[in-house]
Amino acid sequence: MQLTFIGSGDAFGSGGRLNTCFHVTGDSVNFLIDCGASSLIGLKAKQVALREIQAIFVTHFHADHFGGIPFFIIDAQLFSKRTEPLTIVGPPGLRSWYERFMETSFPGSSRTQHKFTLSLVEMEAGQQAMTFAGVTVKPFQACHGNPGGPFFSYRLEAEGCVIAYTGDTEWTDHLIQAAADADLFVAEAYFFDKKIKFHLDLKTLLEKLPLIHPKRLILTHMSDDMLGRLEHLEHETAYDGKVVEF
Repeated sequence: MQLTFIGSGDAFGSGGRLNTCFHVTGDSVNFLIDCGASSLIGLKAKQVALREIQAIFVTHFHADHFGGIPFFIIDAQLFSKRTEPLTIVGPPGLRSWYERFMETSFPGSSRTQHKFTLSLVEMEAGQQAMTFAGVTVKPFQACHGNPGGPFFSYRLEAEGCVIAYTGDTEWTDHLIQAAADADLFVAEAYFFDKKIKFHLDLKTLLEKLPLIHPKRLILTHMSDDMLGRLEHLEHETAYDGKVVEF
């Protein structure tokens, strides 16, 4: 299995990094975790074969995690000439948010007949795991806005490997189950030790890490506060273009 950080940045381009988008491939699976507004740029820069991506797992509907969907879909229709099915999985409200983003970005596009089958699948936090495109996914409630809002952390299993991703969230005990013993745990570390609502700081994450026991931890979605400390950090960090084999 291989994960490429297409985009590892926050919403505001800290450090010149692209918005969140991770590309995961294996012997038979090929999927994205989040698709932020700049994702198509990053995917094309890495010469990713877009038609081969089978699924996109969306954590929430902020533009730096979901805003690349319209560009991906229009490219699939007009330029990549996609014919293969595509599944987009996300929190409740996915279908309405998809239409809103499509219409805001390209008016009239949400009613265009695709040349490929597009499935929009809404899941509920804590529900039983489901399998799409060879990936078994279980969503957990993240704390990134209104309580119970449409924000997910994910536990994804494919080809015998487990990837966990916090999404954007302040600490919640749901992360323990989401990431327990994961082969790869990709975690937001927005600030070093400053605690703010709806985001995770590194100090809190490290205090809770013994409860999770991931086999590998990589920090992402870092603000300038974190990026200015990179050379002094003891923990592995993401950057745009970083490739992880596991």
